[in-house]
Amino acid sequence: VQLQASGGGLVQAGGSLRLSCAASGRTFSSYAMGWFRQAPGKDREFVAAISRGGTNTLYADSVKGRFTISRDNAKNTVYLQMNSLKPEDTAVYYCAADRTVAGAILRYVYEYQYWGQGTEVTVSS
Repeated sequence: VQLQASGGGLVQAGGSLRLSCAASGRTFSSYAMGWFRQAPGKDREFVAAISRGGTNTLYADSVKGRFTISRDNAKNTVYLQMNSLKPEDTAVYYCAADRTVAGAILRYVYEYQYWGQGTEVTVSS
């Protein structure tokens, strides 16, 4: 599967952005999806994940209550709605995918085989 992330940009603290990740192929509903981010000089970190059917979600503590992950399997797209953005949310955001069983959540970088190219989010103070 090929992934294309979009929706990044420059926003003031307290603002919102919605990231999208469009997937190619006809088996999108077989893939668990995740969002990760990487700030300059730091390791890639987990942000949010969603099971292949969308029933289960998981968030990093740093974004819980502010970010929402969702997916539309009919559109082969996963979303990350980001509200109440903070300067520390500044990073390149990556979507990721891998096949898994129904209901499973994948939260580690090594669990994902497929990655998008990243979209940059900058939050100014």
